[in-house]
Amino acid sequence: RSFAQSLLKLLGFIFWGGAAAQAFGGVLVILMFKNYSYLFQDSYLFLPGCLALAAALILLPTGALAVSISVKYSRNQQGTLMYLLLLLLCLEMSSAALAHSYHIRTVSQLESAMNSLVYQHNWTCSQDPGSSAVDAMQRKLQCCGVHSYTDWLKASASSWHLPACVPESCCKEKHLHCRGGLGHLEQLSQEGCLKKMEDKLCLAMLYMFWCCSVLSILELLAGVSSGILLRHRLFHDLHFL
Repeated sequence: RSFAQSLLKLLGFIFWGGAAAQAFGGVLVILMFKNYSYLFQDSYLFLPGCLALAAALILLPTGALAVSISVKYSRNQQGTLMYLLLLLLCLEMSSAALAHSYHIRTVSQLESAMNSLVYQHNWTCSQDPGSSAVDAMQRKLQCCGVHSYTDWLKASASSWHLPACVPESCCKEKHLHCRGGLGHLEQLSQEGCLKKMEDKLCLAMLYMFWCCSVLSILELLAGVSSGILLRHRLFHDLHFL
């Protein structure tokens, strides 16, 4: 019983830290899909982030109840704690499953979406920096083309009116006089955007998956600890019989 009380108190403090970690993951996922919405066809892909934020908010009172119950017994508080733990478990497992599923599905869509952006983009050498979606993506990720800068050469080769150069958004930030010419490849970001975007997506989704999975296990431990205390208290209440 004393071990269950100590564990429940410790888990209560961990839940507060877990709430901050999960809120960070939820905001990270939502912002990523918001900033790169033109690459994702499905508008519901930010759902794991929303579930994570909801779970983070519920973790705060759950942690407070866990600490309170470990110090002073209250039947109402203990019942509320068990209901919150059950709700959290559902949210965490749903968020982890969606993060894993959406990661696999979205990675397969990225290449076709990026190819479409590259082949539909119009540019000319020595033009002012563009403001299209592909330009914004290349500047944010410091990349060029889908797999490499040569993707732009393939796009220009398929259309006679496009020049043999790359958009200015391929230029590295430190080279202010770069205009996308191929004479100075060292001034261009030669790594493709697909690899960088996949890494970014994988990092966010894996963080979300493992954060939710670990918190699910801790919530199960909290439920077991609370159940041990509740079982002991029930026998103690009936001791007078």
